[in-house]
Amino acid sequence: MKNFAKIIFALVVTTMIVSCGDNRTPSVQYMPDMYEAVPYEPNGAVGVNGEASNLKPVEGTIARGQVPYEYPNTIDGYNQALNELKSPLEKNDDNLENGKKMYTIYCAVCHGTKGDGNGVLSQREKFNGVPNFKDRAITEGSIYHVIMHGRNLMGSHASQLRVEERWQVVQYVEKLRNDLLK
Repeated sequence: MKNFAKIIFALVVTTMIVSCGDNRTPSVQYMPDMYEAVPYEPNGAVGVNGEASNLKPVEGTIARGQVPYEYPNTIDGYNQALNELKSPLEKNDDNLENGKKMYTIYCAVCHGTKGDGNGVLSQREKFNGVPNFKDRAITEGSIYHVIMHGRNLMGSHASQLRVEERWQVVQYVEKLRNDLLK
């Protein structure tokens, strides 16, 4: 028991001596990697002047699950999509129902639930001049192009909607337009 007390006393004294050093620099670090981060280069790349730089994907690569969109964000690209681009989706109730759901989330706030340009933001005069679908010469290609790239005040919604969802919204916008034309 006396030896055990001596050992405990020696450990306490040793701990106090080790820990009672300069307060600015620790004398002993139990796990140094927790205190001092090991710098890693992102993607293992080093750029100009030794600074880290991310590697760019190879030109022409397409992210998994994405479909390339070949029409540029220009007036000519819009006109080309208006005349040439057709929906690959079958026109059915399931696509129309999901298109309505996506339209309600992303489009109705400006374009209105009926497509008349009288959404909540238009009513509150946050955006003026939101088009009424019946006043526009639109096709499924032009609607898709506007969802992809945006037009005038409307920004692109390509990052919010997957390819299939965009085409479903196109089907629903065409239905709203036909309802307004009646």
